[in-house]
Amino acid sequence: MTPPPPPPESSASSTRRRVLTGDTPTGRLHLGHWVGSVANRVAMQDEYDCFFLIANMHAFTTRADKPGEIRESTIEIVKDWLSAGVDPERSTFVLQTEVPAIAELSWFFSMLIPFNRVMRNPTLKTEIDTKGLGDTYPFGFPMYTVGQCADILAFRPDWVPVGEDQVAHIELCREVARKFDVTYCGVNSKAEDEDFEKEGGVFPIPRALVGKVGRLVGTDGTNKMSKSLNNAIFLSDTPKQVKKKIGQMYPGQSREPTEPGNVEINPVFGYADTFIEDEAQVAELKDRYRKGDNLGDGHVKAAVIEAVNELLDPMRERRAALEGPEGDAKAVEILKAGTARANEVAEETLAMAKEAMGLGFWGRRITSD
Repeated sequence: MTPPPPPPESSASSTRRRVLTGDTPTGRLHLGHWVGSVANRVAMQDEYDCFFLIANMHAFTTRADKPGEIRESTIEIVKDWLSAGVDPERSTFVLQTEVPAIAELSWFFSMLIPFNRVMRNPTLKTEIDTKGLGDTYPFGFPMYTVGQCADILAFRPDWVPVGEDQVAHIELCREVARKFDVTYCGVNSKAEDEDFEKEGGVFPIPRALVGKVGRLVGTDGTNKMSKSLNNAIFLSDTPKQVKKKIGQMYPGQSREPTEPGNVEINPVFGYADTFIEDEAQVAELKDRYRKGDNLGDGHVKAAVIEAVNELLDPMRERRAALEGPEGDAKAVEILKAGTARANEVAEETLAMAKEAMGLGFWGRRITSD
């Protein structure tokens, strides 16, 4: 889905409609992140008021014993964003743990969501299964689902660019926004989503914006691309690494170049559709492959490798300027500056929420020294 045109009306005090999304620092970003969300973030910077959040608090739900790794991954994600074309002059970079309003809103929102509703979240259930957590996960693991609602609603956005697997989280967030506005702001429960702010609600009802490819299959040809499954092509991979990873992809069948091929079961063609911009070239590859017109899997992989490296080359160039201690320091400074602005917005939201809840006793100010 391409970014929507900005509507003429603006939410809250911004002159532009607002966008919020982010990443949990579990490692460097990969092509699945790019097509699922990051490409939309880059495209929306000029027409929207964009906030991009690093959810380092959420990373502790499964890696509480590895704070050093979480800190390192936080800095690496900032570098990935910068390399991908996210511009701190046009977008606001946010560090979750330095925005106290998020934690406070998480507490208030947790009173609006039944525990069994949280546990019915299909994304949460999938994560428990894929990470092999069984019944050993900490209390904070389901709590992060509520915290994610606070991550989003603290900035009162209209759009949340996400991958397909995160849509269930956004739906829960929409439920929380509706429940709060109805309970504390007197909004009619039957009001249309787009009218909640007009009727006095604190929170607009945000919408998910799924990227060009909602779920990019990994290099194993079966599962969603994931660092933990060792099937990812990272935005920071070298040309040699990209060639090796795509070259090892199983095409879904064994065939000679002169034998007809099945495009539908060959995951490499999913990459061709996604990364080769010349549609005529993709159509020709598919046609020849189906006919067995002396076109083997290696030919298709070579075309995909070329397209992926063409996409990543400018990212690699930008990232090269961010390596080393100076790059780390720059990443931290960008986070600090962006988070200062983020706190202004989140504190405004929290004050509005507290006022609606009858908790508006006095104001406060958060500063970054």
